[in-house]
Amino acid sequence: MDSATSDTRTPLGDQADNGLKIVVVGGFGVGKTTLVRSVSEIRPLNTEETMTQAGETVDDVSGVREKSATTVAFDFGRITLDAHNVLYLFGAPGQERFWFLWDRLFSGTLGAVVLVDTRRIDDSWYAIDRLERHGTPFIVACNDFGGSRHTPAEVRAALDLDPHVPLIDCDARSRASGKQVLITLVEHIRHHYAAQAPISEQELV
Repeated sequence: MDSATSDTRTPLGDQADNGLKIVVVGGFGVGKTTLVRSVSEIRPLNTEETMTQAGETVDDVSGVREKSATTVAFDFGRITLDAHNVLYLFGAPGQERFWFLWDRLFSGTLGAVVLVDTRRIDDSWYAIDRLERHGTPFIVACNDFGGSRHTPAEVRAALDLDPHVPLIDCDARSRASGKQVLITLVEHIRHHYAAQAPISEQELV
């Protein structure tokens, strides 16, 4: 497994002129911050705070007992696609008390990654519901936390996922795996918009 700190990050060139906004969403402790960190070519901006016993009264930590910090606003990273296009990555906070931030993060978003921990799959429903309401193209990536594996059919059934939504496995700690997640999302976005009917000149008036 390659590490997010094992490679040299390349700064953004002056010629890059298209910034594409991507949001990484999902439940509490599914690995959103880790994914942004692993793929970002710059030092990621994050708003993590140390978790305290007081937070356990408002956040469900039953499935993430090993977690010591949590995002309270958003994470931000960047990765270059080619000479003219870069992805700007925004990792959304997972706790229910911060969900009010999501609609603002979704503004101007080209597409999204829903990161899933299959041990706590119910935590992903809200993210999928919000993206569908916004009409935002998205893919689902199941983060590897070890343990028993679920078949794609089982995950799709549990999430009531539409057949056209890509579903892949990933390891959020691995830069190569994280990049494959983003490549899958970009390809899905391209197909999504290519399938839409072109807007006529009358509709633009």
